[in-house]
Amino acid sequence: MRSNRRSGLENVTSELSSGQSGTAAEAGELDRDGRRDFDYLVGAWAIANRRLVDPLAEGSAEWLEFPSSSQAQSILGGLGNLERYVAPAFPGRGSFEGLSLRLFDPATSLWRIWWASTAQTGSLDTPVVGRFADGRGRFECQDVLNGRPLHVRYDWKDITGVSATWEQAFSFDSGETWQPNWIMKLTRES
Repeated sequence: MRSNRRSGLENVTSELSSGQSGTAAEAGELDRDGRRDFDYLVGAWAIANRRLVDPLAEGSAEWLEFPSSSQAQSILGGLGNLERYVAPAFPGRGSFEGLSLRLFDPATSLWRIWWASTAQTGSLDTPVVGRFADGRGRFECQDVLNGRPLHVRYDWKDITGVSATWEQAFSFDSGETWQPNWIMKLTRES
């Protein structure tokens, strides 16, 4: 993630050393406020999924594995992105589609991520909220699934130019412990 922003920072440094005015410095500040943290995700991805059969069952250990793909694009001048997720043979559901909407708030330097899917049509899930630090993104919220209150966490990690890992975890004890329930290994296609 940080390496994707490096070339922009190098350009700003070059402009500053050549005597250009404050606009380059302002651009550098905007580049570092977090709005470019999801730039690595733009493009097409092949995904290897590993998901618990029952993510709401505490201590569950039965995993399903299946392929999927996604396509992400930048929106709103870089203040957000849309990602379409497709799993043609999602175990137990058949064809499955999802949509992530990510929006950045420059005033707080926080990202909000909403999810919608063919599993629960007509609504967006409660957004997870967070930011990137030291090459990892962490986003959390409180939610209710099937009548059960829980905490939700998304982690983005192991980010390179050609791969990334996303992990979803639930906490049933107000964030004391976390149980990962869906892991995606992304490999860039384009």
